[in-house]
Amino acid sequence: MVRSAARVAEQSYEGTAAGGTAVLSLNLRDFRNYADLHLRLNGGPVVLTGPNGAGKTNILEALSFLSPGRGLRRARLSDVSRSEAGNACWVAQAELASTVGLVAIGTGLAEGGEEDGSERRVVRINGEAAPSANGLVEYLDVVWLTPQMDRLFVEGLSTRRRFMDRLVYGLDGGHARQVAAYEKAMRERNRLLKFGGADPAWLAALESQMAEHGVAVAAARRDGLARIEAGMALATGPFPRARLAAQGPVETWLADMPALAAEEKLRVLLAERRGIDREAGAATEGPHRSDMAVWHADKDQPAAQCSTGEQKALLIAITLANARLIRARRAMAPLMLLDEVSAHLDARRRAALYEELLALGGQVWLTGTDEDLFAGLAGRAEFFTVTDGMVTPRAAVSC
Repeated sequence: MVRSAARVAEQSYEGTAAGGTAVLSLNLRDFRNYADLHLRLNGGPVVLTGPNGAGKTNILEALSFLSPGRGLRRARLSDVSRSEAGNACWVAQAELASTVGLVAIGTGLAEGGEEDGSERRVVRINGEAAPSANGLVEYLDVVWLTPQMDRLFVEGLSTRRRFMDRLVYGLDGGHARQVAAYEKAMRERNRLLKFGGADPAWLAALESQMAEHGVAVAAARRDGLARIEAGMALATGPFPRARLAAQGPVETWLADMPALAAEEKLRVLLAERRGIDREAGAATEGPHRSDMAVWHADKDQPAAQCSTGEQKALLIAITLANARLIRARRAMAPLMLLDEVSAHLDARRRAALYEELLALGGQVWLTGTDEDLFAGLAGRAEFFTVTDGMVTPRAAVSC
């Protein structure tokens, strides 16, 4: 797809950190501001510097499509197409060292879309069509932080819930499928309620599916956040510890009753609320409305009440703890995409972050406008300058 596995196998991996997922090549076509981009990499950390609007984040976004979902910007697939190319079908291809060895992944916007006019994403793994993007979790985990996430603790709960689920994806291999199955059953139930006259038995079957998958989703969130919190309690360094909790009726039930009892309770609740949900045009109860609560453990203060700098430090601490757990579970660190993270840290935390990332052993991609902020990675990362959609390798900055 990008290069054959045989050719990659012949390459020397001196720059590849042992024990981590690493992108060895990246090809983009008609993706955002890239008409045709080809990058060859040694597998180690990557630093992209350049002015705002040059296309640094676009590269991270392309890499984020190596995982299920809509990427780090949650964009519509058609919005990712290069504007000068009109409705061109964009393509992102990568070859990487993954949890199962060398693998080639290609993804992009399918031509024509669905019959109802909706967009369709295609995924190919080692040249073979994959039924959905959910299968990508078998090959790698992708973790990211962006400036838009800085307000995670003070904005709407839907953003925190998506962040929570992304944390759990790397800790529970089946979580993405459970979330997808729950949402599919919920959409079908909403559709049936909207038009009325639905067979009660059909609704009951969908509600049973929602209950089964919904309780599995809630249980995975509870377990995943508890493991991340425990990992942070043992960590040392300048980043704060956090207390985490998944908050919602189903999560509360699971603290007091077995999973099967919680399934039955959710199934009964959904059946009772059919009239309410029909009027609302959506399911008004369930784990799709849960929230993630975060406290600064040392200050015993909700994250939303902490300073902007403390909130950023908490986000980084949670992300690092998640990455450590993913590495422990899969024996390979995740691919990490950190957009403009260094600019918000003082020198002590910046140095600690770099050492933590290097110790994890996975490949990390960092972006920033000020190359001097990455001096701590001199000689330990590949540096590229990004200008107007052009990516140029350069020597690392000196210490």
